[in-house]
Amino acid sequence: MNLILFNDTELLTVQNCSQGIKASAFLKRRDVRALHLYKVLHKKTGDGFDAGILGGKTGSGIIAETNNTGLTINLVLDTDPPPRTPICLAVGFPRPIQLRRLLRDCASLGLAAVDLIYTELGEKSYRDTKLLEDGGAQAAMIEGAVQARDTRLPILTVYPSLAEWLETKISDIKNQADTILIAADNVQAQGTFSKFNSFPNITNAVLAVGSERGWSDNERCLLESSGFVRLSFGSRPLRTETACIAAAILVMEKIGLMD
Repeated sequence: MNLILFNDTELLTVQNCSQGIKASAFLKRRDVRALHLYKVLHKKTGDGFDAGILGGKTGSGIIAETNNTGLTINLVLDTDPPPRTPICLAVGFPRPIQLRRLLRDCASLGLAAVDLIYTELGEKSYRDTKLLEDGGAQAAMIEGAVQARDTRLPILTVYPSLAEWLETKISDIKNQADTILIAADNVQAQGTFSKFNSFPNITNAVLAVGSERGWSDNERCLLESSGFVRLSFGSRPLRTETACIAAAILVMEKIGLMD
């Protein structure tokens, strides 16, 4: 953990200051964050560490007191988290184990949103994952956020079909001059990520990646009619989560977010 992240409901006291908040919190001895502090980081009373509040500012924490039940923490949170990466990733429902890794890595990259879509060639059983109900999805995104010293998570939304996603989300933004729409497609691509020119006047991107079996011909038509350009990575089929992260990083580079 590069950041010990607290939920605002865990704060015992809160005092507003000019640039942020001063607060206190308590971690039970067996809390994974407490275990990390004293078993991995070897922190003791009086020691400091990097901290943040979920969805809010980052700063520092100090272990004020330790006992058999847990740790009392004093927090000073006065620094804004990293800016969001202005990319929305839409992906055909992957395997649950892939979804966990994907959400973690999307949070590490700071992506603004992740939209899960029931695609025509997607495996229907993947939709039965409990990750979206039991807190597993949020836990995966928190893991990714703290790796990047971030406190904010991608907005996670589920759509029943590509057509509904396009109508609900893309219809309002497809004509915006500052937004590029890209669909990863290794079968009938219109170009490649490597040869596609950079986008100097683009500040936002929507990236669509199909399920393990890719896009159907019908979905390709829907994407193209909605203004998406279909790009490939070359001849090698990639795992869903690999394709998503590789495409996201390439788009980040194309719109100047890697400088």
